[in-house]
Amino acid sequence: MKTEHFKKKLEAEKTRLEAEMGSIGRQNPAVPGDWEPVPSEIGMEADLVDQADVTMSREGNASILADLEARYDTILSALSRIEKKKYGLCEVCNGKIEEARLEADPAATTCVKHL
Repeated sequence: MKTEHFKKKLEAEKTRLEAEMGSIGRQNPAVPGDWEPVPSEIGMEADLVDQADVTMSREGNASILADLEARYDTILSALSRIEKKKYGLCEVCNGKIEEARLEADPAATTCVKHL
C-alpha cells in the first residue's frame, strides 16, 4: 500500500481544514483540540435587523464549523492509524480497505463491503 501517498493527502486536507476552520472560528482556549465560532460584536449594531443578521451568521458559522471539525477529527484519526501501523484496515473485519476507496476518502475506516 502507498501509505506515504495517503499520508500526504491526509496532511494536505488537514492543512486545508485548519485554514477553513480558522476563517470562521478559533481554537477554544478552554478545551484543547476544540474549535468555536469567532465571537461577534453582537449588540453593537444600531438596527435590530442587523443584530439578527449577525446572530444568524454566527449560528450558520457554528454549524459549518461543527461539520469541518468532524471531518478534521477523522483526518487526525487516520493520521494516528498511520503512526500505529493500522492504516488501511477495515474496523469491522480487519481486512484491507481497497486502494480505490482510500483514494476517494483517505480517512475511510471500512472496506467497501462494510460501508
